[in-house]
Amino acid sequence: MAGNSIDAAHSISRNISEGYCRRSLKEYLNHLNIALGSCGEFHSCYTSCRQAEQITADDCERLDQLHYKVENALLKLIESLQKKQTDKKWEDNFHSK
Repeated sequence: MAGNSIDAAHSISRNISEGYCRRSLKEYLNHLNIALGSCGEFHSCYTSCRQAEQITADDCERLDQLHYKVENALLKLIESLQKKQTDKKWEDNFHSK
């Protein structure tokens, strides 16, 4: 179970990074939504660990607080990018300056 938790947590940042590097707003949003799914998977993993008494209540509470922060930050980022998409304020290509 610990391995699944670690994989889910790492998947969040990897998907954010991969989506951004693709420079396509559509792909970025897709990867952010995948990261959001990984965030939910991580939540499920650590609550299962708590139920199996593999982590303490204090550790679970700290993880829950971090999960809440990350999940809300992702939701705000997705909302902001969807607004850019609607307003057509995103350039889908690289420019050298």
